[in-house]
Amino acid sequence: MVAAPEIRRPLRGDLASMAQALQDFAEREFPQVAVASPRVAVLVPCYNEEATVARVVADFRVALPDAAIYVYDNNSVDRTAEFARNAGAEVRHERRQGKGQVVRRMFADIDADVYVLVDGDATYDAASAPKLIAALIDEHLDMVVGARIDQAQGAWRPGHRTGNWLLTGFLSAVFGEAFKDILSGYRVFSRRFVKTFPVLSGGFEIETELSVHALELAMPVKEIGTPYYERPEGSVSKLKTWRDGFRILGTILKLYRSEKPLRFFGAISIGLAVLSVGLAIPLIITFVETGLVPRFPTAILSASLMIVAVLAASSGLVLDTVTRGRREMKLLAYLAHPALG
Repeated sequence: MVAAPEIRRPLRGDLASMAQALQDFAEREFPQVAVASPRVAVLVPCYNEEATVARVVADFRVALPDAAIYVYDNNSVDRTAEFARNAGAEVRHERRQGKGQVVRRMFADIDADVYVLVDGDATYDAASAPKLIAALIDEHLDMVVGARIDQAQGAWRPGHRTGNWLLTGFLSAVFGEAFKDILSGYRVFSRRFVKTFPVLSGGFEIETELSVHALELAMPVKEIGTPYYERPEGSVSKLKTWRDGFRILGTILKLYRSEKPLRFFGAISIGLAVLSVGLAIPLIITFVETGLVPRFPTAILSASLMIVAVLAASSGLVLDTVTRGRREMKLLAYLAHPALG
């Protein structure tokens, strides 16, 4: 009887080699199953920033060596585009003037998994970008705001700190408290935020609109403190304190009207109704005592105000239904994009 041949068992080292060979084969033949690191795009809107744009590009190249850096020139009359290109950024142009216009074009054009939006004035800390991105990915967020912590007395222009505090407080009272610095231009977004955000603003109101969009859809967001520096020599702010402050306040009111129409028109209705009743009470007392209505103009005004109050309430109810349907469509579009990680 012939003895069965002895089966040779592979050594532990052989098993490790086989496992590694199988992994290499799978990655080579089926590259789609390999886990790829998220694609990061740094978006830098610029208008006459030749004094700082090269520094911004260089700093983010060091902080995020694998990121694609895009500088969008917004009709600059200096050498912003040239300096950005020489620093290694991909330069594109947007002819419609205004930061909101540039952000709209950026969000439409650039395809990435993570978006870093930062101003080109070298006041934000590029070294904080990895921390902001890590928070976005690890905590499954859709927006991380770099809340500004000033590093110099001149970092904030006179009136800007007070204006930011007032506007942030007003936004919190209207839409709920979620941010302490709604005007920060340093933000990190997920792809599903960017691709479902309908940019309507044309100027510096864009930061307010970004914040309200996140609040209205109850997106997971977070603020992380980041250093905020004074503008370097030769760099001039494009923000006009009073003009842009009133524009931002107007944007908040418009968004409140469009996103919460029942509250907006309901408040108008209640105010008009109270005024109408206040005018009518003396007329009613006089009519009860004498049976006469001596002041017909006041009576007509009171009745007219009550009619307008009813119309305002009706408009609020109708628009609230429309807004709810629009919000549902925005939410469905948002959910159609897979979450990062």
